[in-house]
Amino acid sequence: MIDARLDLALQGGLDLPEQGLIAVFHPNAEARLPGLDPDRCHIVQDFKPLYDSWEARGYKAIHMIGDRYAAAIVCLPRAKAEARALIARACEACDGIVVIDGQKTDGIDSIFREMKKRVTVNGPISKAHGKLFWIDPAAKDFFADWLQRPAQTAEGFWTAPGVFSADGVDLASALLVDALPEKLGAEVADLGAGWGFLAAHVLARESVQTVHLVEAGHSALECARHNVTDERAKFHWEDATKWAPPHRMDTIVMNPPFHQGRAAEPQIGQAFVAAASRLLQPNGNLWMVANRHLPYEAELKKNFAHVDELGGDARFKLFHAAKPTRQRR
Repeated sequence: MIDARLDLALQGGLDLPEQGLIAVFHPNAEARLPGLDPDRCHIVQDFKPLYDSWEARGYKAIHMIGDRYAAAIVCLPRAKAEARALIARACEACDGIVVIDGQKTDGIDSIFREMKKRVTVNGPISKAHGKLFWIDPAAKDFFADWLQRPAQTAEGFWTAPGVFSADGVDLASALLVDALPEKLGAEVADLGAGWGFLAAHVLARESVQTVHLVEAGHSALECARHNVTDERAKFHWEDATKWAPPHRMDTIVMNPPFHQGRAAEPQIGQAFVAAASRLLQPNGNLWMVANRHLPYEAELKKNFAHVDELGGDARFKLFHAAKPTRQRR
Protein backbone atom coordinates (compact mmCIF):
# COMPACT_ATOMS: atom_id res chain seq x y z
CA MET A 1 0.00 0.00 0.00
CA ILE A 2 1.13 3.53 -0.77
CA ASP A 3 0.19 4.77 2.73
CA ALA A 4 3.31 3.69 4.62
CA ARG A 5 5.73 4.55 1.80
CA LEU A 6 4.26 8.02 1.24
CA ASP A 7 4.38 8.81 4.94
CA LEU A 8 8.05 7.78 5.12
CA ALA A 9 8.92 9.74 1.98
CA LEU A 10 7.34 12.93 3.29
CA GLN A 11 9.41 12.57 6.45
CA GLY A 12 12.63 11.77 4.61
CA GLY A 13 13.20 13.91 1.52
CA LEU A 14 10.05 14.20 -0.57
CA ASP A 15 9.08 17.87 -0.60
CA LEU A 16 5.65 18.38 -2.13
CA PRO A 17 4.54 21.97 -2.90
CA GLU A 18 2.57 23.76 -0.21
CA GLN A 19 0.14 25.24 -2.74
CA GLY A 20 -1.55 24.08 -5.92
CA LEU A 21 -3.45 20.98 -6.97
CA ILE A 22 -2.02 17.47 -6.73
CA ALA A 23 -3.14 14.79 -9.18
CA VAL A 24 -3.23 11.23 -7.83
CA PHE A 25 -3.46 8.71 -10.65
CA HIS A 26 -5.30 5.42 -10.09
CA PRO A 27 -5.07 4.90 -6.30
CA ASN A 28 -6.93 1.83 -5.10
CA ALA A 29 -10.02 2.08 -2.95
CA GLU A 30 -8.19 1.45 0.35
CA ALA A 31 -5.43 4.06 -0.07
CA ARG A 32 -5.35 6.77 2.63
CA LEU A 33 -2.84 9.27 1.13
CA PRO A 34 -1.31 10.45 4.42
CA GLY A 35 0.03 13.99 4.46
CA LEU A 36 -2.10 15.16 1.53
CA ASP A 37 -4.90 17.71 1.89
CA PRO A 38 -8.03 16.16 0.30
CA ASP A 39 -9.13 19.62 -0.84
CA ARG A 40 -6.01 19.88 -3.00
CA CYS A 41 -6.21 16.40 -4.50
CA HIS A 42 -7.77 15.36 -7.77
CA ILE A 43 -8.19 11.58 -7.96
CA VAL A 44 -7.66 10.56 -11.59
CA GLN A 45 -9.67 7.36 -11.93
CA ASP A 46 -10.96 5.68 -15.06
CA PHE A 47 -12.78 2.78 -13.36
CA LYS A 48 -16.31 3.77 -12.32
CA PRO A 49 -16.59 1.81 -9.04
CA LEU A 50 -13.32 3.32 -7.78
CA TYR A 51 -14.28 6.76 -9.10
CA ASP A 52 -17.52 6.55 -7.10
CA SER A 53 -15.67 5.25 -4.04
CA TRP A 54 -13.31 8.24 -3.93
CA GLU A 55 -16.14 10.70 -4.48
CA ALA A 56 -18.01 9.10 -1.58
CA ARG A 57 -14.97 9.78 0.59
CA GLY A 58 -15.18 13.50 -0.22
CA TYR A 59 -12.43 13.74 -2.84
CA LYS A 60 -12.81 15.30 -6.27
CA ALA A 61 -12.59 12.44 -8.77
CA ILE A 62 -11.97 13.01 -12.48
CA HIS A 63 -11.56 10.67 -15.43
CA MET A 64 -9.90 13.16 -17.79
CA ILE A 65 -7.15 15.70 -17.13
CA GLY A 66 -8.27 19.30 -17.54
CA ASP A 67 -6.05 21.26 -15.14
CA ARG A 68 -2.37 21.91 -14.50
CA TYR A 69 -0.95 20.35 -11.36
CA ALA A 70 1.72 21.42 -8.90
CA ALA A 71 2.64 17.76 -8.31
CA ALA A 72 1.46 14.32 -9.34
CA ILE A 73 1.46 10.86 -7.77
CA VAL A 74 1.12 7.78 -9.97
CA CYS A 75 -0.05 4.49 -8.45
CA LEU A 76 1.12 1.90 -10.93
CA PRO A 77 -1.28 -0.58 -12.53
CA ARG A 78 -0.06 -4.06 -13.42
CA ALA A 79 -0.08 -3.63 -17.22
CA LYS A 80 3.27 -2.15 -18.23
CA ALA A 81 1.98 -0.22 -21.26
CA GLU A 82 -0.69 1.38 -19.09
CA ALA A 83 1.86 2.13 -16.35
CA ARG A 84 4.16 3.91 -18.79
CA ALA A 85 1.24 5.84 -20.28
CA LEU A 86 0.09 7.00 -16.82
CA ILE A 87 3.60 8.22 -15.97
CA ALA A 88 3.75 10.12 -19.26
CA ARG A 89 0.31 11.66 -18.65
CA ALA A 90 1.38 12.75 -15.18
CA CYS A 91 4.54 14.34 -16.56
CA GLU A 92 2.54 16.11 -19.27
CA ALA A 93 -0.02 17.58 -16.84
CA CYS A 94 2.32 18.46 -13.97
CA ASP A 95 4.64 21.44 -13.39
CA GLY A 96 6.38 19.95 -10.38
CA ILE A 97 7.54 16.69 -8.82
CA VAL A 98 6.14 13.41 -10.15
CA VAL A 99 5.96 10.56 -7.62
CA ILE A 100 5.68 6.93 -8.70
CA ASP A 101 4.49 4.22 -6.32
CA GLY A 102 3.74 0.55 -6.80
CA GLN A 103 3.93 -3.01 -5.55
CA LYS A 104 6.65 -5.42 -6.62
CA THR A 105 3.96 -7.72 -8.00
CA ASP A 106 2.83 -4.89 -10.29
CA GLY A 107 6.27 -4.32 -11.80
CA ILE A 108 7.53 -1.30 -9.84
CA ASP A 109 11.13 -2.56 -9.88
CA SER A 110 11.13 -2.84 -13.67
CA ILE A 111 9.72 0.68 -14.08
CA PHE A 112 12.28 2.00 -11.57
CA ARG A 113 15.16 0.50 -13.56
CA GLU A 114 13.81 1.89 -16.84
CA MET A 115 13.38 5.39 -15.44
CA LYS A 116 16.78 5.36 -13.72
CA LYS A 117 18.45 4.81 -17.10
CA ARG A 118 16.92 8.07 -18.36
CA VAL A 119 16.89 10.50 -15.44
CA THR A 120 17.96 11.00 -11.84
CA VAL A 121 15.52 9.16 -9.58
CA ASN A 122 15.08 10.34 -5.99
CA GLY A 123 14.45 7.96 -3.13
CA PRO A 124 13.54 5.18 -3.36
CA ILE A 125 11.47 4.26 -0.33
CA SER A 126 11.03 0.49 -0.07
CA LYS A 127 8.40 -0.87 2.31
CA ALA A 128 5.39 -3.19 2.42
CA HIS A 129 6.46 -5.16 -0.67
CA GLY A 130 6.61 -2.04 -2.79
CA LYS A 131 8.62 1.01 -3.75
CA LEU A 132 8.07 4.78 -4.01
CA PHE A 133 10.38 7.24 -5.80
CA TRP A 134 10.13 10.60 -7.50
CA ILE A 135 11.62 12.70 -10.31
CA ASP A 136 12.25 16.43 -10.44
CA PRO A 137 10.35 18.78 -12.78
CA ALA A 138 13.32 19.07 -15.18
CA ALA A 139 13.17 15.30 -15.83
CA LYS A 140 9.57 15.21 -16.98
CA ASP A 141 10.27 15.70 -20.70
CA PHE A 142 12.24 12.47 -20.91
CA PHE A 143 9.08 10.32 -20.90
CA ALA A 144 7.02 11.85 -23.72
CA ASP A 145 7.59 8.72 -25.83
CA TRP A 146 5.71 6.67 -23.19
CA LEU A 147 2.49 8.57 -23.87
CA GLN A 148 0.12 6.22 -25.71
CA ARG A 149 -3.30 7.22 -26.93
CA PRO A 150 -6.10 5.08 -28.40
CA ALA A 151 -4.97 3.37 -31.60
CA GLN A 152 -6.30 0.84 -34.09
CA THR A 153 -5.42 -2.84 -33.98
CA ALA A 154 -4.60 -4.89 -37.06
CA GLU A 155 -8.30 -5.82 -37.25
CA GLY A 156 -9.25 -2.14 -37.41
CA PHE A 157 -10.66 -1.79 -33.88
CA TRP A 158 -9.71 1.09 -31.60
CA THR A 159 -8.21 0.11 -28.22
CA ALA A 160 -6.02 1.79 -25.57
CA PRO A 161 -3.40 0.79 -22.97
CA GLY A 162 -5.00 -0.89 -19.98
CA VAL A 163 -8.19 -1.81 -21.83
CA PHE A 164 -9.07 -5.52 -21.77
CA SER A 165 -7.91 -7.30 -24.93
CA ALA A 166 -6.09 -4.21 -26.13
CA ASP A 167 -4.00 -6.14 -28.64
CA GLY A 168 -6.88 -7.67 -30.58
CA VAL A 169 -10.16 -9.57 -30.46
CA ASP A 170 -10.66 -11.65 -27.32
CA LEU A 171 -11.04 -15.34 -28.20
CA ALA A 172 -13.87 -15.89 -25.72
CA SER A 173 -15.89 -13.01 -27.14
CA ALA A 174 -15.35 -14.32 -30.66
CA LEU A 175 -16.66 -17.71 -29.54
CA LEU A 176 -19.80 -16.08 -28.10
CA VAL A 177 -20.41 -14.09 -31.29
CA ASP A 178 -20.48 -17.33 -33.29
CA ALA A 179 -23.08 -18.81 -30.90
CA LEU A 180 -25.54 -15.90 -30.87
CA PRO A 181 -28.89 -16.52 -32.60
CA GLU A 182 -30.17 -14.28 -35.37
CA LYS A 183 -33.09 -13.03 -33.27
CA LEU A 184 -32.11 -11.26 -30.07
CA GLY A 185 -35.09 -8.99 -29.46
CA ALA A 186 -35.40 -5.23 -29.69
CA GLU A 187 -33.63 -4.09 -26.51
CA VAL A 188 -30.19 -5.59 -25.88
CA ALA A 189 -27.54 -4.78 -23.26
CA ASP A 190 -23.87 -5.72 -23.38
CA LEU A 191 -22.67 -5.80 -19.76
CA GLY A 192 -18.96 -5.10 -19.46
CA ALA A 193 -18.93 -4.04 -23.11
CA GLY A 194 -15.21 -3.24 -23.28
CA TRP A 195 -14.24 -1.62 -26.56
CA GLY A 196 -17.41 -2.82 -28.25
CA PHE A 197 -16.68 -6.08 -30.07
CA LEU A 198 -19.84 -7.92 -28.95
CA ALA A 199 -22.08 -4.89 -29.41
CA ALA A 200 -20.83 -4.34 -32.94
CA HIS A 201 -21.90 -7.85 -33.90
CA VAL A 202 -25.24 -7.58 -32.13
CA LEU A 203 -25.99 -4.49 -34.21
CA ALA A 204 -25.61 -6.52 -37.39
CA ARG A 205 -29.16 -7.74 -36.67
CA GLU A 206 -31.83 -5.48 -38.14
CA SER A 207 -34.44 -6.44 -35.52
CA VAL A 208 -32.34 -4.86 -32.76
CA GLN A 209 -33.59 -1.38 -31.91
CA THR A 210 -31.13 -0.44 -29.18
CA VAL A 211 -27.90 -1.84 -27.80
CA HIS A 212 -26.80 -0.50 -24.42
CA LEU A 213 -23.04 -0.71 -23.93
CA VAL A 214 -22.47 -0.74 -20.17
CA GLU A 215 -18.79 -0.42 -19.25
CA ALA A 216 -17.00 0.63 -16.06
CA GLY A 217 -13.74 1.60 -17.79
CA HIS A 218 -13.96 5.08 -19.29
CA SER A 219 -11.06 4.50 -21.70
CA ALA A 220 -12.67 1.30 -22.97
CA LEU A 221 -16.00 3.07 -23.47
CA GLU A 222 -14.33 5.87 -25.42
CA CYS A 223 -12.78 3.24 -27.68
CA ALA A 224 -16.22 1.66 -28.08
CA ARG A 225 -17.56 5.00 -29.32
CA HIS A 226 -15.00 4.80 -32.15
CA ASN A 227 -15.79 1.16 -32.90
CA VAL A 228 -19.59 1.26 -32.66
CA THR A 229 -20.95 4.21 -34.61
CA ASP A 230 -24.45 2.86 -35.24
CA GLU A 231 -27.06 5.33 -33.97
CA ARG A 232 -28.83 2.46 -32.18
CA ALA A 233 -25.91 2.20 -29.73
CA LYS A 234 -26.24 3.87 -26.31
CA PHE A 235 -23.16 4.23 -24.10
CA HIS A 236 -23.20 4.05 -20.30
CA TRP A 237 -20.17 4.63 -18.07
CA GLU A 238 -21.50 2.52 -15.22
CA ASP A 239 -20.78 -0.40 -12.94
CA ALA A 240 -22.77 -3.10 -14.73
CA THR A 241 -23.78 -4.71 -11.43
CA LYS A 242 -25.49 -1.47 -10.34
CA TRP A 243 -26.81 -0.14 -13.65
CA ALA A 244 -30.48 0.88 -13.52
CA PRO A 245 -32.03 1.41 -16.98
CA PRO A 246 -35.55 2.83 -17.34
CA HIS A 247 -36.91 -0.49 -18.60
CA ARG A 248 -35.96 -4.16 -18.72
CA MET A 249 -34.00 -5.73 -21.54
CA ASP A 250 -35.04 -8.45 -23.98
CA THR A 251 -31.52 -9.87 -24.17
CA ILE A 252 -28.21 -9.50 -22.39
CA VAL A 253 -24.87 -10.59 -23.83
CA MET A 254 -21.72 -10.61 -21.77
CA ASN A 255 -18.17 -11.79 -21.32
CA PRO A 256 -17.84 -10.68 -17.68
CA PRO A 257 -14.52 -9.79 -16.06
CA PHE A 258 -13.25 -12.21 -13.46
CA HIS A 259 -10.38 -10.37 -11.79
CA GLN A 260 -9.19 -6.90 -10.81
CA GLY A 261 -5.81 -8.01 -9.49
CA ARG A 262 -3.80 -11.12 -10.25
CA ALA A 263 -6.04 -13.72 -8.62
CA ALA A 264 -9.33 -14.89 -10.13
CA GLU A 265 -12.36 -13.36 -8.42
CA PRO A 266 -15.38 -15.35 -9.61
CA GLN A 267 -17.70 -13.28 -7.43
CA ILE A 268 -17.40 -10.48 -10.01
CA GLY A 269 -18.87 -12.65 -12.77
CA GLN A 270 -21.45 -14.02 -10.35
CA ALA A 271 -22.56 -10.45 -9.64
CA PHE A 272 -22.92 -9.92 -13.40
CA VAL A 273 -25.20 -12.98 -13.57
CA ALA A 274 -27.38 -11.63 -10.76
CA ALA A 275 -27.49 -8.22 -12.48
CA ALA A 276 -28.55 -9.82 -15.75
CA SER A 277 -31.45 -11.55 -14.01
CA ARG A 278 -32.54 -8.25 -12.48
CA LEU A 279 -32.28 -6.34 -15.76
CA LEU A 280 -34.11 -8.76 -18.05
CA GLN A 281 -37.84 -8.83 -18.74
CA PRO A 282 -39.69 -12.01 -17.59
CA ASN A 283 -39.09 -13.91 -20.84
CA GLY A 284 -35.62 -12.44 -21.38
CA ASN A 285 -32.49 -14.28 -22.44
CA LEU A 286 -28.87 -14.19 -21.34
CA TRP A 287 -25.99 -15.26 -23.62
CA MET A 288 -22.70 -15.56 -21.79
CA VAL A 289 -19.14 -16.84 -22.19
CA ALA A 290 -16.71 -17.58 -19.36
CA ASN A 291 -13.40 -19.26 -18.68
CA ARG A 292 -14.05 -22.96 -18.19
CA HIS A 293 -12.63 -23.10 -14.64
CA LEU A 294 -14.93 -20.40 -13.25
CA PRO A 295 -17.89 -21.55 -11.07
CA TYR A 296 -20.92 -19.80 -12.56
CA GLU A 297 -23.35 -22.70 -12.92
CA ALA A 298 -24.86 -22.44 -9.43
CA GLU A 299 -25.43 -18.69 -9.77
CA LEU A 300 -27.05 -19.13 -13.18
CA LYS A 301 -29.41 -21.82 -11.88
CA LYS A 302 -30.30 -19.65 -8.89
CA ASN A 303 -31.23 -16.71 -11.09
CA PHE A 304 -32.77 -18.34 -14.18
CA ALA A 305 -35.47 -20.97 -14.70
CA HIS A 306 -33.69 -22.48 -17.72
CA VAL A 307 -29.93 -22.81 -18.10
CA ASP A 308 -28.14 -24.60 -20.95
CA GLU A 309 -24.43 -25.00 -21.53
CA LEU A 310 -23.81 -24.72 -25.25
CA GLY A 311 -20.37 -26.24 -25.37
CA GLY A 312 -17.43 -24.03 -26.20
CA ASP A 313 -13.88 -25.36 -26.23
CA ALA A 314 -11.15 -26.47 -23.84
CA ARG A 315 -10.72 -22.94 -22.47
CA PHE A 316 -14.19 -21.38 -22.55
CA LYS A 317 -17.78 -22.41 -21.90
CA LEU A 318 -20.93 -20.86 -23.36
CA PHE A 319 -24.26 -20.48 -21.58
CA HIS A 320 -27.78 -19.59 -22.60
CA ALA A 321 -30.09 -18.77 -19.70
CA ALA A 322 -33.76 -17.82 -19.97
CA LYS A 323 -36.65 -16.63 -17.78
CA PRO A 324 -34.98 -14.80 -14.91
CA THR A 325 -36.27 -15.58 -11.46
CA ARG A 326 -34.69 -12.59 -9.70
CA GLN A 327 -36.55 -9.43 -10.75
CA ARG A 328 -35.87 -5.95 -9.44
CA ARG A 329 -38.41 -4.45 -7.10
